[in-house]
Amino acid sequence: MRKPSKVNQTAVSDFLLLGLSEPEQQPLLFGIFLGMYLVTMVGNLLIILAIISHPHLHTPMYFFLANLSLTDICFTSASVPKMLTNIYTQSQTISYSGCLTQLYFLLMFGGLDNCLLAVMAYDRYVAICQPLHYSTAMSPQLCALMLATCWVLTNCPALMHTLLLTRVAFCAQKAIPHFYCDPTALLKLACSDTHINELMIIAMGLMFLTVPLMLIVFSYLCISWAVFGISSPGGRWKTFSTCGSHLTVVLLFYGSLMGVYLLPPSIHSAERESRAAILYMVIIPMLNPFIYSLRNRDMKEALGQLFGSGKIFFSL
Repeated sequence: MRKPSKVNQTAVSDFLLLGLSEPEQQPLLFGIFLGMYLVTMVGNLLIILAIISHPHLHTPMYFFLANLSLTDICFTSASVPKMLTNIYTQSQTISYSGCLTQLYFLLMFGGLDNCLLAVMAYDRYVAICQPLHYSTAMSPQLCALMLATCWVLTNCPALMHTLLLTRVAFCAQKAIPHFYCDPTALLKLACSDTHINELMIIAMGLMFLTVPLMLIVFSYLCISWAVFGISSPGGRWKTFSTCGSHLTVVLLFYGSLMGVYLLPPSIHSAERESRAAILYMVIIPMLNPFIYSLRNRDMKEALGQLFGSGKIFFSL
């Protein structure tokens, strides 16, 4: 095992982000991603404001939806502003400290997204499969505890992985074929032993991807069993429709993640991974407010009252 030398560690002061480096497309890309970022910010802020300002939305489902919207804002803000800055200035650089900081926030908020989706699936499971116990199983105290647990479970591994990266020595080659600091791409630039870092990536993948996905799948299997036990077709549809928005987000989010991390190495490419990353880091956070509001009567009424009363302008 080679130990990183102090010279190698201090030699790397920045990295190059090459994910969106086509010069002729820079103005178009800047306009597209700026528009999507603004829509993401405004849409998710409206969801949060509507839930806060309307007491009838102060329920566990909307409590976690507001936190999901906040997480989407932070997750997108960890990468898109730097990407827009690089496009506008026609620069591809990101500082060493900036790269590690971005990586930490991407890991934390990406993991928090997964945990919140799992908790929201559990909420739907309790509401449909154990409705008589819903008020106790999803009490405000337990909801706050579950949220705090999600924050701790995502913050600690993300911080540990970032700190472990500070011990890695990087070579002169410092080009990252993405628009953000991808941990796997960073390790490929290392000149020192990265065995512990690779194990940490596997552990985080199991914690943030596999375990939440298994909980979501289990919850929906139980929900499906309960729904098909309802004799009325109309009752089955009405019950399952309460899960439609969440299930749509889950399929989009995990589908894009699997497109990045679970494809065979033989068909991996930087371009394919960048497109999938844009989907789950930019497009899905932008679509979430529309998915959760367009088919949700309570959210549509709350948003309508928010605009109609002028609260949105006062709040902003």
